[in-house]
Amino acid sequence: MRITIRDIRKMKDEGRPIVMLTAYDYTSAKLADEAGIPMILVGDSLGMVVLGYENTIPVTMDDMIHHIKAVVRGARRALVVGDMPFMSYHINPEQAMSNAARMIQEGGAQAVKLEGGRRMAPTVERLVANGIPVMGHIGLTPQSIHQLGGYRVQGRDLDAARALIDDALALQDAGAFSIVLETVPAPLARLITGRLSIPTIGIGAGPYCDGQVQVFHDLLGLFEDFVPRHAKRYAELAGTIRDAISRYKAEVESGEFPTMEHSFSMDEAVVAQLEAE
Repeated sequence: MRITIRDIRKMKDEGRPIVMLTAYDYTSAKLADEAGIPMILVGDSLGMVVLGYENTIPVTMDDMIHHIKAVVRGARRALVVGDMPFMSYHINPEQAMSNAARMIQEGGAQAVKLEGGRRMAPTVERLVANGIPVMGHIGLTPQSIHQLGGYRVQGRDLDAARALIDDALALQDAGAFSIVLETVPAPLARLITGRLSIPTIGIGAGPYCDGQVQVFHDLLGLFEDFVPRHAKRYAELAGTIRDAISRYKAEVESGEFPTMEHSFSMDEAVVAQLEAE
């Protein structure tokens, strides 16, 4: 049975840490699901780690739905959250409704995530009222990277910290079932988490959130362009994969691969007939 937003809320109520991981295709989603990950985010970070963009801004709705479909096919138990990309929900609540509906109806996601605090609360309220579960996202919001002036810690001074607390409360009041806190000081994340009845999911927000989310490619050491400070490498698979590909190349060039072990046979009489002809 698939995990629901009620299960996620119950995990906070019971003090059980919530583990979230990104996935962008069938294979990674299947592996995460089999490992028992309760919530999978199809993040617009796929723009960087899968599509090779400099940031998340070029990612489109069609990109997201394509990858959400693959993840939903691979994850049979985890709650799948689709990340709404840049300018897919900003114009008005009607635009947000239309695009969120596509993620649920076409993509098969069970919830959507969008960036922004108080200014997005009316949109969140509208989506929730129409049956679409929403995960909020405040702190460092990558879709606003040009406005923020880079990947910087958010909420360090008094006014900025107060603003983030107000953002979190506004999203909760609007009906969000959880909120991602990205790149905010750990003490502030602790304060926000304590003020909310809904779960907080941290990424670069310290150990006091109700849960954590990490990027699949960071976790496994697949993405080498840069390593975020908040990421912990649990494997270094890029080197392992590169070595395997190099060995494959060398064996093909030397004639070592393939052998008959990796080939198929046929009736020798048919071969003889063909050779005779």
